[in-house]
Amino acid sequence: MGASTSTEKWVPDDQKEAEALAASTGALPQLQSAFSKLADLQTSAIPFESLQKCFFLGYKNRTQETSVVPESFPAILDCIGSTIAELLFIPEEGGVTWVEFLKGYNKCCGNISASVLLNTLIRVFDATMVKAGLPSKLEVTSLEDEFKISGFLLSSDILMLLWLCWTMSWDSSTFKVFGSNSNLFLPDINNLVLSSVSSCAEAGNTVSIWDCDILGLAVEVPVGKFLPWAVKTVPSLPDGFSHFVHARILQAPTQEVGVESSSSLAADIASPETSSSYVLTRGTAWAVSLSQRGCIREEISKICFVTSGDGNYEHLLYRSSLHGRGLNRFWSNIEGYHGPLFVVVHAESVDTRDDSTNELKWTVGVLTFQGFENKDQFYGGGGNIYALSPVFHVYSPTGKEKNFVYSHLHPSAKVYEPHPKPVGIAFGGTTGNERIFIDEDFARVTVRHHVVDKTYQPGPLFPDQGFLPVEASILEVEAWGFGGSAAKEIQNSYKRREELFTEQRRRVDLKTFASWEDSPEKMMLDMMSDPNAVRREDR
Repeated sequence: MGASTSTEKWVPDDQKEAEALAASTGALPQLQSAFSKLADLQTSAIPFESLQKCFFLGYKNRTQETSVVPESFPAILDCIGSTIAELLFIPEEGGVTWVEFLKGYNKCCGNISASVLLNTLIRVFDATMVKAGLPSKLEVTSLEDEFKISGFLLSSDILMLLWLCWTMSWDSSTFKVFGSNSNLFLPDINNLVLSSVSSCAEAGNTVSIWDCDILGLAVEVPVGKFLPWAVKTVPSLPDGFSHFVHARILQAPTQEVGVESSSSLAADIASPETSSSYVLTRGTAWAVSLSQRGCIREEISKICFVTSGDGNYEHLLYRSSLHGRGLNRFWSNIEGYHGPLFVVVHAESVDTRDDSTNELKWTVGVLTFQGFENKDQFYGGGGNIYALSPVFHVYSPTGKEKNFVYSHLHPSAKVYEPHPKPVGIAFGGTTGNERIFIDEDFARVTVRHHVVDKTYQPGPLFPDQGFLPVEASILEVEAWGFGGSAAKEIQNSYKRREELFTEQRRRVDLKTFASWEDSPEKMMLDMMSDPNAVRREDR
């Protein structure tokens, strides 16, 4: 007879369900190991105070790119750890049991939709504000296992919410290396805050984008509009929350013996100079990364969470102020790179409305999913257009047309062209009516209204763009490669091969001209003496 099953241990249904959900993420063995190290031997449960300490985010030192820092933000960081423990993990008399530990983990790290995770993040943020003694502007209505959120957010609340998400991602990226003693770096994300405010504000609430005080804005943003904006513009925003919870739980057993950072290292990773010197700052790169998923997002995140000076700026392929202006200089630096590219254009236009002349500085960006090709027609398989500064917007493909990229250099051979194609770089629109066109000297950029473009979604590329084409002076152009180390290595191999070919073409084989009969001097003399004589074929 077969073995008896009477000795098998009975497992409750809720435990089976919780373990199955955790197993679907692939983290069940790691969670079992973490629980066994955190749990008390007598109660077989994790003391609630240990979980609160596990998620503590009280950074003592911080630096920021902007002086706009709400006074209440440090209190948010101090209270977020206890709030996460209270809302996600339900303790029993002896602490948090294995089943409740799994249920809490699955609430933010399980296979759940982005909208549900975003709702959980908003709920945690609102409860943290209450714990920090700040007035709550949201109402949370519980409906069994679900909940509904209503109310509104101010611009300062949105700034703190976004910075909280940044801090969680920063912590997940730096905790393994520097422990809990590293400095916190806060980037300038005003463009992202203005995007949510301008997109979600109620009718009649106008926002002056060009001269705006984020903390002084009294515009109320309904949470019912903020949530759809976040899902559309920054769909990866709540992922930092789940990554933080996951990382802190797995690192909690070794947190006491974590590697402490030296003051020099802490100051180095928090230094804002490595970000502000580029047009693509850490804050802007983070906003772009939140609009993507997969490998591209991971590569962009390496720029955001720099851990050693300028080390991660190896992604920079071209910068006009560094490598020289013009299409040829641009091409020599990006040729051979077959991977996602992000082109950033910082420009200055003149606004002559209202009987005054104002110089307006703005930044646009284009993400392409492939390298550039020298063609006299549009090509490409996808990408996004971005309004980066002073306000952030994302314009994805519409699916109607595929005029993603146009990059045309002067023909190498001098041939007659009855209808020459424009020389430069363009994105969207059609030939002659490009949505973004950069001339060959990288001196001027022309931006047209979205009505000429059926490739990318409609919307302004800078505030008050208008219907007429806008020609602006280019201040800086950057190109960043996000194809990973493989794409960079392929480009390096391509450059080495081109350098070898160039060297071979320049080299003269002296053995060929060892005798007077084969020397070039004799050939020239013979041609001058009898130019009609039959000559041998050129070597």
